[in-house]
Amino acid sequence: MATKRRGRNEGSIGFYNGRWVAQLTVETGQRRRFYGRTRTEANDKLQAALGAVRSGLPVPTDRLTVDEYMYNWLIGARRSLRPSTAGTYERHIRLHILPALGRLPVARVRPEQLDRLYAGLLAKGLSRTTVQHVHAILRRSLSQATRRGVIARNPTDLVDPPGRDHPEMQVLSIDQARALLAAAKTPRHAGLEALYVLALTTGMRRGELLALRWADVDLPGRTLTVTGTLQRVKRADGTSVLERAQPKTKTSMRRIPLTSVAADALSRHARGHERQRDIAGTEWVVSGFVFINERGGPMEPRNLIARSFTPLLTDAGIPHVRFHDLRHTAATLMAAQGVHTKVVSEVLGHASVGITLDLYSHVTPSMAQQAVTAMEDVFGGSGGQ
Repeated sequence: MATKRRGRNEGSIGFYNGRWVAQLTVETGQRRRFYGRTRTEANDKLQAALGAVRSGLPVPTDRLTVDEYMYNWLIGARRSLRPSTAGTYERHIRLHILPALGRLPVARVRPEQLDRLYAGLLAKGLSRTTVQHVHAILRRSLSQATRRGVIARNPTDLVDPPGRDHPEMQVLSIDQARALLAAAKTPRHAGLEALYVLALTTGMRRGELLALRWADVDLPGRTLTVTGTLQRVKRADGTSVLERAQPKTKTSMRRIPLTSVAADALSRHARGHERQRDIAGTEWVVSGFVFINERGGPMEPRNLIARSFTPLLTDAGIPHVRFHDLRHTAATLMAAQGVHTKVVSEVLGHASVGITLDLYSHVTPSMAQQAVTAMEDVFGGSGGQ
């Protein structure tokens, strides 16, 4: 191998036995070699190693596998992730990334391998949105590998992931919304009437509703404050627990005015707590949550759907919709009634008005017509006479 002799912490590149080889001698006297099919590939690895040396980081090696790297990366990433997000990352890494790439050295992951990974996941029936999440995890983790000199270039930069799926939004009509609330008043569902009233009048998310505490509710002032979200979080030991966490974004923390219908429903719901406490007796738990299980603790999100929402739809004669569609219904009804988009955005807790406009553009034609009618009222509607 013909190379120019250099000092420590310098590198050399040569062609040997059909491969390009970059070599680096570090301060300890150890030699590190990096192989490539082309001179550019070998040089990229050498430059990454030199960058690591200059930054005081360990010199990357072809022996570090994706499995080892992703495990260590996730440990560090958990510090800045919401528990539910960390759980999602762990699941995607374990189920989708490591079976295909785990044994590969990180430095040898190529764009074409990622293309095959994504195509394979789609062929298994995974949604385009899930595959995009897998791509986002790889992009984030390998970006850190690039910054730290573990790899020379992030291969995800050279891959186009599939676009997200956009499930069709289903919105209840006014008659259907009224039928839902009428069914929620019946003895079978009356214990959660207030939850459905809030869902349809405020557009709160399921996790926000189940995380609502009486301390967040001001009945005399007819307002409530969204301060958290309830979610089931998987722990490192494999067990899971219900956890009240911070809302998704800063704008998700918001104060919402209540309609008289919602305030009255919450007042009745509070009286229902007293009856539940008497029935539970010594097993009663003082949790402070508005919507609770039989013993006073937080309500399991999955139970809300299986034991309450799905039967409620059947009793109300409404075709199956997602619980999240109640949020879409609330927003659509507000917009259709002429509520300003900025106000709708703030009530929903969207990060920007643009999100609200993108989601509910189907209501804008009626709103535009309202604008025309308003201008006609100002300037006259008979040709300026």
